[in-house]
Amino acid sequence: MTFLLFSIGSVVLYKFVAPPISGMMFYKWWNQENYKIDYRWKDIKDIDSSLPLAFISSEDQKFLDHNGFDVQAIKRAIESNKESKKVRGASTISQQVAKNVFLFPTKSYLRKGLEVYFTFLIEFVWGKERVMEVYINVVELGEGVYGAEAAAQVYFNKSAMKLNRNDAALMATVLPNPLVYKLKSPSAYMKNRSNWVLRQMNNLGGEGIISEWYE
Repeated sequence: MTFLLFSIGSVVLYKFVAPPISGMMFYKWWNQENYKIDYRWKDIKDIDSSLPLAFISSEDQKFLDHNGFDVQAIKRAIESNKESKKVRGASTISQQVAKNVFLFPTKSYLRKGLEVYFTFLIEFVWGKERVMEVYINVVELGEGVYGAEAAAQVYFNKSAMKLNRNDAALMATVLPNPLVYKLKSPSAYMKNRSNWVLRQMNNLGGEGIISEWYE
């Protein structure tokens, strides 16, 4: 009962208050000596609309339509993992938020079950705009660099509000491995991938699909 009350209370609180730290940040800070965190919260209206669109285009194109889980992607991942040694994931943006904010990045069935639980909670309590707002602020975009504003300042020398479409598409290419793909020195793969992201942004309908978040 204590866990139930605490978990629901935390989700409700974070609907209105910016998380002071995420589970991912704390885990890395606790386990890595001299680990520094650069985390600068910005409301979604203070982040250029091209960036959430780029993240949706790159990471979770059904984000606006699913209930937190992409069933078809999960089925494809299961089939692929049966035949390949390279594990393929199917986490939605909502699942990544649930895992990064409320949990530690450990591998266990318990953690996966809690991820499902928190995903249902945030989808129900927060709604899509808040899920994206939290995601775009806590996602790791470089070693110790969390969220759009920190990444924009560190790698583009501008605020997240001043990012353009090309910046946004390039930023999205570091996911899901920001320690391999580095915004400070974009690889040829990242540049090619950013062009793909730009095409997907147009194919999905452009910034108009999230215009209500900016009204």
